[in-house]
Amino acid sequence: MTIVQLEYIVAVDTYRSFVAAAEKCFVTQPTLSMQIQKLEDTLGVKIFDRSKQPVIPTEIGNDIIAQARVLLAEHQKIKEIITDRQKELSGELKIGIIPTVAPYILPRIITTFIEKYPQVKLIVWEQTTAQIIQQLKLGMIDCGILSTPLHEPMLTETPLFYENFVAYVSKNSRLSKKKSIVSEDIDLEELWVLNEGHCMRDQVLNICQRRKSTKGFQHFEYNTGSIETLKRMVDQNSGSTILPELAITELTDKQLDKVRYFKSPEPAREISIVTQKNFVKRRMIEALKAEILDFIPKRLKNKKKKEVIEI
Repeated sequence: MTIVQLEYIVAVDTYRSFVAAAEKCFVTQPTLSMQIQKLEDTLGVKIFDRSKQPVIPTEIGNDIIAQARVLLAEHQKIKEIITDRQKELSGELKIGIIPTVAPYILPRIITTFIEKYPQVKLIVWEQTTAQIIQQLKLGMIDCGILSTPLHEPMLTETPLFYENFVAYVSKNSRLSKKKSIVSEDIDLEELWVLNEGHCMRDQVLNICQRRKSTKGFQHFEYNTGSIETLKRMVDQNSGSTILPELAITELTDKQLDKVRYFKSPEPAREISIVTQKNFVKRRMIEALKAEILDFIPKRLKNKKKKEVIEI
């Protein structure tokens, strides 16, 4: 049993294809297949059911691959020990981040991070929570920045900050007449929300204490994954929406007049860095965490008088 063989079976499990796995491992498909066959012969079991398309692990194969992922993570830590002894961070850091956080964090930290750590290459994907969780479990990314808690036993969550939700209302909304609001004030029939698949949609509906699907406006239904689009819909039409607090930091004075804060305890979301339990690249991830916390306002780092809304 070799490290290379373990890498190959993890690759096949990740991509569910011998051809794709070989491409990702930079070897020919016959070479990869031969090494996996040797491992199966050594262990005396079949790891993959090759009769299925896409290829899937056997029942015992699932257990073997899970342990292979642990062993490969521990093996990677040896390289990390060496990196920790070096003065300068170097290598790749693969990050998944949800779209409702990315625009308000990444532009603030990218330049300073690159200036401090020129030998680190950041590779970032904007993805949904479900996609990030899946890629973390498969080891395809090093960390995720997303709303928590996730209740995923395989993952470790390190809270960064607690971001309040606020209402953003048009002048035609009855909410515009209030100085502050409570969740019961919100009318789902006039509320613009993100489409299915975004965790913030679930949080907004949880704030309203009603999980049913919104009907939207009587003559119009709109599906979007963009917070910026939600703001524009309110600006140019009517109704209201719920925004995370960082999304209002660059509003004009005219737009700020449309913001209504919730009464205490204010609904908020917890934003965390999420990793596998046996994660590597600790120094890089700690450096990323430090850059994020450096620009986050102090009031967002404490969850007192806030109600964390779960997904």
